[in-house]
Amino acid sequence: MRDIRSAIQEPTPHGIAGAISRLITSGELAPGDRLPTVRELASALGVSPATVSHAWRTLASAGLIVSRGRSGSFVRSVPREWLPRRYRGLEGALEGALDLSRGSPDPALLPDLAAAFARASRRAEVVSYQAKPDIPELHDLLRETWPSAVESITVTNGALDAIDRVLAALARYGDRVVVESPTFPPFIDLMDSYGLEPIRVPLDEHGPRVDAFAAALAQAPSFLLLQPRAQNPTGVSTTPARLAELAGMLARSRSAADAIVIEDDHSAEISVAPAVTFATVLPERTLHVRSLSKSHGPDLRVGALGGPRPLVDRVVARRLLGPGWTSRMIQVIVYELMTEPQPVAEVALARETYAARQRTMSAALAVRGVRMPTADGINLWLPVADERSAAVQLAATGIRVAPGAPFQLGDDGPHVRVTVGAISGELDPIADALAAATRA
Repeated sequence: MRDIRSAIQEPTPHGIAGAISRLITSGELAPGDRLPTVRELASALGVSPATVSHAWRTLASAGLIVSRGRSGSFVRSVPREWLPRRYRGLEGALEGALDLSRGSPDPALLPDLAAAFARASRRAEVVSYQAKPDIPELHDLLRETWPSAVESITVTNGALDAIDRVLAALARYGDRVVVESPTFPPFIDLMDSYGLEPIRVPLDEHGPRVDAFAAALAQAPSFLLLQPRAQNPTGVSTTPARLAELAGMLARSRSAADAIVIEDDHSAEISVAPAVTFATVLPERTLHVRSLSKSHGPDLRVGALGGPRPLVDRVVARRLLGPGWTSRMIQVIVYELMTEPQPVAEVALARETYAARQRTMSAALAVRGVRMPTADGINLWLPVADERSAAVQLAATGIRVAPGAPFQLGDDGPHVRVTVGAISGELDPIADALAAATRA
């Protein structure tokens, strides 16, 4: 108690939360340590229990402590062992407030499924385990709307499922992988699980930096794992000119002459940037992944993998020994959602709405002295002076954001990820809080 009390210089909710946060960061308070009760600390500091209670709620919403009812409050231990390591850094909840940490689409902007479900079969009629995995209608539609000519396409259970299966079928322990930094945390966990070595390539507002990309190719990678549009977490979409330059470099590279490109176009239907792909230059070694999770709903679990037939067939053959295929009933529903006028219009409205929210937030932050390019998709990569302080300060105002560390492979500087796409109400108070947090 004495150490905690002496560390608190400012006995306000924000001051108490900040002091405890620093004790946790420094290791003076370890995971599992029990904190004093609200009444104990309030008495020691000479403040009301409500003041300490507010600080405790701020710390809990920032993911630093956890309440166990009558047992008291404790420094959060390693959460949920079934979560991959990088996902654990994103775990937490902010009840009764604005959660901008999830990277998930706004539920109000997802298309209505009722009509599509009504047209689906009432029975799971497919009885052959050797039937083609994809329904012809959806397969043909995907081929027509693919960003390049493609030899083979197969439906998967979302983008991450496709990428996991590509690595499982093609990668070998010790292979090097060119990957953007920052990047999607599960990519880092996947590489760890397969014993792959990441080669970090930072981004600028046009996509992967040319100098870093050239240096990465010189290290003889076996794969490139890239997000061409609405990159998570930065919201950067690679421009056609930048992609053409990078694809030309890869085509001429001797050290990466056999490297396979894996493209994760996870926000395909809600991105406002043009579709780009290495397949226009290197079709024989580009695997393009397209997801419908952001546009049509994460729980549909539908994505698609397209590329050269020899590579896609290896993934399909291996998948038949596991889950087999993506439910054909769900494929029928997705086909309806992608072709019927009403859901098509709803997805178009979502795309326009997300773009408007990003433009409005970018302008609002610029007015407040935080100038950065307008992001694509639903996320914003916000630079801050101190990640932990920014998260605590935002939590104190009722806003939860994702910490930047789980997304980073190297020194990208302190950041937090903000899911701007989830902001449906008044934006100015949120912009005020975010701008203030950058200086925390």
